[in-house]
Amino acid sequence: MGLKDRHWSEGVVREVVRLSGMMPYAQAVEILERLGQVEISASTAWRLVQRYGEGFRQREEAERKVANALPSGVERAGGSGQGKGKRMGAAMDGGMVHIRGEGWKEVKVGSIFEVAPRVIVDRETGERVQVGGAVEQSYVAHLGGWERFGEKMWAEAQRRGWEESVETEVLGDGAPWIWNLAAKHFYDSYQVVDWYHAKEHLAQAAQLLEGEGTDRARRWLKRKETVLFQGHALQIAQELEAAGERRPRQAEELQREAGYFRKNHRRMNYMEMREEGWAIGSGMVESGVKQFKARFSGPGMRWSRAGAERLLSVRAAVMSHRFDHLWPQVYSLP
Repeated sequence: MGLKDRHWSEGVVREVVRLSGMMPYAQAVEILERLGQVEISASTAWRLVQRYGEGFRQREEAERKVANALPSGVERAGGSGQGKGKRMGAAMDGGMVHIRGEGWKEVKVGSIFEVAPRVIVDRETGERVQVGGAVEQSYVAHLGGWERFGEKMWAEAQRRGWEESVETEVLGDGAPWIWNLAAKHFYDSYQVVDWYHAKEHLAQAAQLLEGEGTDRARRWLKRKETVLFQGHALQIAQELEAAGERRPRQAEELQREAGYFRKNHRRMNYMEMREEGWAIGSGMVESGVKQFKARFSGPGMRWSRAGAERLLSVRAAVMSHRFDHLWPQVYSLP
């Protein structure tokens, strides 16, 4: 293994790398010592992750290149078939990590998932209703721009059988880069702004119009949530634009919120999408972002760019339940 006076078994090395992808190095080696009676230092765990994390990164890069050798939408022979007859979705978001010498940088996180029916209790009526939800999630992460991230998302979508799916959707928070990515790689998918992000913007508008924390703001928000859910985002945008003309001091903020609803109104047909069994909330990717941040944004954590990229690939493999499948290939790399 290239470690002087140490000859760890493959099984030990595998678990060191896996655990280091889930928690800080010191915690990973403590668990190995307590449960496996294996004494290994945190610095050795770091060196192992640098070596084998590079292997995971290389495998990820090879998949990206193969998947993007042809333009999106061109028929490819020998599809995986994993998505055959299923509905699938993609969701994207981002979180911040600290890179030494660069400061805080965004890690873009994406999830590819299947859309399946599930039963929930409607808060308004108390009735049990069937809605669409995300299952079988897998994850992609990238420290950099949306173009390369989009290629990695497309590689994961293709691996999961995206092109054999009957219908697909893309969920996002409304950021323009998400829709640019969707237009390039997922152009024939339904586009949906995450319901909870849309409600946050609606709540901000309520505070601007009626005052923060007031009963009037709460009543306005309650009424407009129904309007928004029914697919009338353009109506809300027009109301906010008119209010901005009457209130010069708040005009800029009101126009900004109005612009959010106007630009995305075609992606806000929530009632229709839910009735047709689609997911309208991006909780699957927000959960993914939190899991990546838990590993990368702890107190005092600072990363080199190369070290972060290697560990991101390990973390994504663990969260996607692909670690064991990829490990033999990574371990045998020169």
